This record gives sequence, structure tokens and C-alpha cells, in this order.
Amino acid sequence: MPRRGYELRWGLVIGALALLIGAAVVAIYAGLYNIAADVPHTQPVYWLLDTLRERSVAVRARDIVVPNDLDDAKRISRGAGQYAEMCSGCHLAPGMKRTEISHGLYPRAPELRHRSDLTPAEQFWIIKHGVKMTGMPAWGITHDDELLWDVVAFVRKLPELTPEQYETMVKNAPKHEELMQDMEMGGDDKQNGKHEHQ
Repeated sequence: MPRRGYELRWGLVIGALALLIGAAVVAIYAGLYNIAADVPHTQPVYWLLDTLRERSVAVRARDIVVPNDLDDAKRISRGAGQYAEMCSGCHLAPGMKRTEISHGLYPRAPELRHRSDLTPAEQFWIIKHGVKMTGMPAWGITHDDELLWDVVAFVRKLPELTPEQYETMVKNAPKHEELMQDMEMGGDDKQNGKHEHQ
């Protein structure tokens, strides 16, 4: 009798799980959940996605070695020009009004002029690999790690800047195109070096 009761309980659990999975499949194929960017997630879905993102980034960033020169003025300056070119349209800047694209993003891109709880390693991982279904691109596909660490350095400095300081820093920063050319030339030099040693 106890064995039969045990089997009955497990049968009920398995049946309930099968019912939930079946209901989820039906809801997905029926298109019941609205994925439009102008309709916010329900609270349970928002919590699930937010927690998934936080834990995924934290786990993958924990072994990243952070450079010890993120407060270097030259690194921060190089990051300023890249930030203005690559990031400010979505993440804005001190004194900058919201752009058309920032208005339409969901989830809304964080305004990086505010301090973040993310570690430098987590910021680097997000910038390099992007985040699915947020509009955040994977800049590591087109930029090397040194350039991305420059952006991290600037992002960590950004909350301290006034609008005037931001504009001055961006104006005096190396141009994004110049940095990309330097990166590509450096890549060519590395390739040539490999060929010479082969």
C-alpha cells in the first residue's frame, strides 16, 4: 500500500508537470505573450529575465583579469571618443537629452552617467559580448580587448563628469576612426610577425 501511494504521488507530480509544459507550448504557439517593445514585461517575466542576465554575466565575468590602469588618463581619454561614437545614442551622457532610439528601447538602456553596481569585469564582459534581446551589441566582434577596456575606464569615470567636462573630454579625445585604424594596423603587424616566425 505505501508503495502504491508513493507511485500515485509521483504520477500526480509528473502529470502536473506535463500539463504545465503542454500549456506553455500552447501559449507560445498561440502567440499569447506580447513581445512588443512598447508593452512592458509582466513582473514575473521581468524578474526572470533580469535575474537570468545578472547571474549569467556574473558567472562568466568572474575569471576576467582586470587591468590595473583603468584610472589612467590616456586610457580614459581613448574611451571617451569611443563612448561618444558607440554608446551615447542609447546610454546617453551628462546633459544629453534622450534620443529617439533610447526612447524606443525595451528594456531601457541604463543611463551610464549614473553609478553602476557592476564590477569592471562585468562591464567589460557586457561590452564585449553584448546581451541578447536588449539591443546591446557585442562590440568584441569588431573591437579588440584594449579598446574595450578603454571604454570600461571611461564608463567608470563618466558619473563624475559635468556636461561641460564631458564635452571637453570628447572633443579632445582621439577619434574613433583613428583608434580603429590603429587597431587594424596592429592586427596586421601581428599577422606579419606570425608569418616571419613561421
